[in-house]
Amino acid sequence: MERGGPVMWPLLVLSILSVTLTVERVWFWHKMASRGSRVRLRAMINALRMNDAETVTALAQEDDSPYGDVAADLACDGPSDAIAIASVERQRPRLERFLNIQSTIVTAAPMLGILGTVSGIIRSFELLGGKDTLSDPRLVSSGIAEALVATASGLVVALVSLFPYMYFRSHSDKAIGVMEGLVASAKLGVERHGGDPDSSLRTPATSSRGSQ
Repeated sequence: MERGGPVMWPLLVLSILSVTLTVERVWFWHKMASRGSRVRLRAMINALRMNDAETVTALAQEDDSPYGDVAADLACDGPSDAIAIASVERQRPRLERFLNIQSTIVTAAPMLGILGTVSGIIRSFELLGGKDTLSDPRLVSSGIAEALVATASGLVVALVSLFPYMYFRSHSDKAIGVMEGLVASAKLGVERHGGDPDSSLRTPATSSRGSQ
């Protein structure tokens, strides 16, 4: 840590934090993309298209992902625009969790590296401009090394955080699109069965009884 100066400690903290958040997000998206989750998602989409609230609710109870929560809201409250927007927006914090922190790390790490660069160069110039005769050139080179190490470390931490950030951001956008697909399926199911989008979904059996 001495070679990179005091800024290496904050950079170390940021790197550990970045790795920890990345592991948590990888696990979250792995669960979202699991085979069981994909099967339930397709089943919920089909049930929404059939206007089958009972099946949607049963599937949603087995699914703790944001997709299950949105499907449950649509089955209970209907696929009106107000309900759909509110439901999707409630899930956005789960999808974008820690993205702001990772974005901050991407921005702050290079700045900390530059700070270490400046402090290292300042130290070298203080040695060169001192009153005492400089007997060991290695004292100057140590300040330059500190500057270079700090810059490189800041860039490495930023890059290590940037790629996961972009990966998770793209998955978040895709998940929002999937939830919009759930809304579209629910509206299609209501339209096919002559229902009101502002009302909750009904099972096919209930709808047929109501039309008699």
